[in-house]
Amino acid sequence: MEYTIEGANIVVLAVAVWFLGTFINKKVAFLERYSIPVAVTGGLLCSIIVTVIYYSLDITISFDTRIRDLLLLTFFSTIGLSAKLSLLKEGGKTLVILLIAAAVLLMLQNTTGVLLAMAFGGHPGYGLFGGSVSLAGGHGTAIAWGNVAQEAGLEGAREIGIAFATFGLIAGGLIGGPVAERLINKHGLRNPHAPDAQGAATAPSEQEALSLQPSISSALGTLMLLAICVEAGDLVNQFLFAKGVTLPGFLTAMLIGIVIANLSDGFKFNIDPVARERASELSLQLFLAMSLMSMQLWVLAGAVGQILLVLFAQMTIITLFAVFIVFRFVGKDYDAAVIVAGFTGLGMGATPVGIANMNAVTSKYGPSPKAFLVVPLVGAFFLDLVNALVIKFFLSMPFMQAAAP
Repeated sequence: MEYTIEGANIVVLAVAVWFLGTFINKKVAFLERYSIPVAVTGGLLCSIIVTVIYYSLDITISFDTRIRDLLLLTFFSTIGLSAKLSLLKEGGKTLVILLIAAAVLLMLQNTTGVLLAMAFGGHPGYGLFGGSVSLAGGHGTAIAWGNVAQEAGLEGAREIGIAFATFGLIAGGLIGGPVAERLINKHGLRNPHAPDAQGAATAPSEQEALSLQPSISSALGTLMLLAICVEAGDLVNQFLFAKGVTLPGFLTAMLIGIVIANLSDGFKFNIDPVARERASELSLQLFLAMSLMSMQLWVLAGAVGQILLVLFAQMTIITLFAVFIVFRFVGKDYDAAVIVAGFTGLGMGATPVGIANMNAVTSKYGPSPKAFLVVPLVGAFFLDLVNALVIKFFLSMPFMQAAAP
């Protein structure tokens, strides 16, 4: 028996899952202490319940992911609307360091994946799906490259990519907070942006909270801009596809947002930052909840042993790299710890996970403007481009050609 959840029902369930994650995080000290994103907690629990129902009652519960995909486009549109080119200069040295670190990480991920694939006696091409294709790239990149790989003769590449992207999503959401928490406590880091001595931002008064709410005109204007980003991005994708160029939908939506953001000053209209941030956080949290709760864990059961082994190796590498390289080179301060949380998230589970990790840390210790400037720029603006170049570099290596199916 199969039951599909779709339309408004999936939104209602995603919201319920988010509140469930919030409740559990407050009750389980470990989750609260190590800043595990509530969407990860609730979504993972939901997917486990769905799996138990599948095995015990022989009922397959599936989810219509069209709304989830729209939320992803919306989220990246908000990133584009906040990415004025002047910010690249403002990011300065830290932005350059993080971009170089991301490129090195992509190389390490693919090297690890290829070596383990060859150790298992498999085609080295499968190792790329246990590397940057699925981890830093996420589901969209895994599906796109999986289709290409299957056409080239790598059977099951798409499914393997989806499996790694799925587990990477969980891993990225689980390790980012604890790593940042460890760095903050070990080094006694204090948040220079927090007004009180404990490092946590004080709650605004009711009047101050009301003043932070966007006006109805700002909210509707932001919704209109987001709709333009999504629709115009789709038109650009259709045009490029007709020319033989394939880009992920979220990338073109984000690029349209960047264009709008950088034209706004010239055309003398303002994009309300509060409305934009509310839309960003809402779309991000619902996207993560829907992504995790819709995982069909039983589909991955057959290859779970090898997947977890590769995943553990990748988690170890990114943790060591983030702590001993990224943290040290971006300042060894509170902002650096938050950047590490974001970096591990985007390296294991794509940009939305990285930002969710940073949200979890800053909600406890206070804001980090620097981290929220450079991590989204690297993760959404540069990472996919660099990842594509790194993947093509590995595909051109002699051992790939020699092992061609």
